[in-house]
Amino acid sequence: MAVPEQKSSTSTSPAPRQRALLRRRGIYLLPNAFTTAALFCGFFAIVMAMNHRFHHATLAIFVGMVLDSLDGRVARLTRTQSEFGAQYDSLSDMVTFGAAPALVIYEWSLKGMGNLGWMAAFIYCAAAALRLARFNTNITVVDKRYFQGLPSPAAAAIVAGFVFMMDDLHYLGAKFCWLSWSITLFAGLTMVTNIPYYSFKDINFRKSVPFIVAFLIALAIVLIMSDPHKVIFGLFVVYGISGYVVYFWRLAKGKPVSIVQTEPEDLEVKEAE
Repeated sequence: MAVPEQKSSTSTSPAPRQRALLRRRGIYLLPNAFTTAALFCGFFAIVMAMNHRFHHATLAIFVGMVLDSLDGRVARLTRTQSEFGAQYDSLSDMVTFGAAPALVIYEWSLKGMGNLGWMAAFIYCAAAALRLARFNTNITVVDKRYFQGLPSPAAAAIVAGFVFMMDDLHYLGAKFCWLSWSITLFAGLTMVTNIPYYSFKDINFRKSVPFIVAFLIALAIVLIMSDPHKVIFGLFVVYGISGYVVYFWRLAKGKPVSIVQTEPEDLEVKEAE
């Protein structure tokens, strides 16, 4: 009587290498949860703008900024960085800092300008997409101390911050359509320039600082809380102009700021774009 052939254990279960590959196809929950929350903020801002609830719309964009700044840090702290997370973060940024601010300011002020209104909103939206694509392709060659062009969260903060401030003052957007148009174009076009903006990535928060620094931080918090609508918008406007000031000042001195990495230093994976 012939003995039935027994199947080897390797034929019924995948090899260790195959099991590892199957595990790698999953995604990390914690950092991508922050990214999803930031994406929701962008979607929520669009919905609120369509319902003319601009305070909620702009506030959602600012909350999205906070969440966007956390997902990369959480990924590094938990060692859960992945290419999927980086690409997902870019898509989330496109919604929260590209489409949402453009639609918010369009609904608030630009809608009555006809073709000029939607053209300015689209230029901003397209510039945000180009800015994010350039960031992803140039991340290994750009000096991490600087952003190449205005970062998309800062551009969104300028646009949304303007609506945030004016809505708090109960001004109608139609009366400030040309100012809104100018701010939208400024933020959009500045994103795709080569103007260097300080990234604050070289600040070491683990080092001790003088006592006066702690006092200045407390003073800054009091200043912001005294009138957050005006102060937040003003801070991001100053940041938006600072790149041009530094660039032309150093250019006049014959020392233009270089954003090309000149030192053999590993750049951090995307965190604030």
